[in-house]
Amino acid sequence: MKKTVKKYWFLLAVVIVNLFVLLFYPQKGITALHFTGKNCLNFLFMLMPIFICVNLMDVWIERDIMIKVIGKKSGFKGVLVALLLGVVTAIPLYALLPVAGVLLKKGGRISNILIFLGASTSFRIPLLLFEISSLGWQFTFVRFGVNIIVIFAIAFIIEKILSEKDKKTIYENADNL
Repeated sequence: MKKTVKKYWFLLAVVIVNLFVLLFYPQKGITALHFTGKNCLNFLFMLMPIFICVNLMDVWIERDIMIKVIGKKSGFKGVLVALLLGVVTAIPLYALLPVAGVLLKKGGRISNILIFLGASTSFRIPLLLFEISSLGWQFTFVRFGVNIIVIFAIAFIIEKILSEKDKKTIYENADNL
């Protein structure tokens, strides 16, 4: 029981707050419950297709192919593929971690996965187009260049800092997903 409460503490807190508000402020409580339910449904309907696609990717793409494309010995090609995957990714940010988990599970290099995550969060195509229209192409390209340098630096520094034991633990945890 303690383990379940510890795991789902946030959900439990939301339920308790909603019940408290419903008890003492019935009209606001009904509105809060309606809002919470609506957001939960939106979240589920957005996540389900993503999880289905992630699981299909897990089943359909063979480990050997993934290792060739973004694995440890993929070199510059792996970095480029990770960067391009991140730029064209059109999933919400909270769904990137399951995708990264599958990429790790399939043998992707840690720095390539970090580049994918960084590119996905920093410079997606719609984001770049919005920035160009709002802030100008000069600002966008300067930010883009700085972000690429910083993302590459972070990815490769983290990979260098991690010990072999840490890397092994990361890959083992990815296999348990």
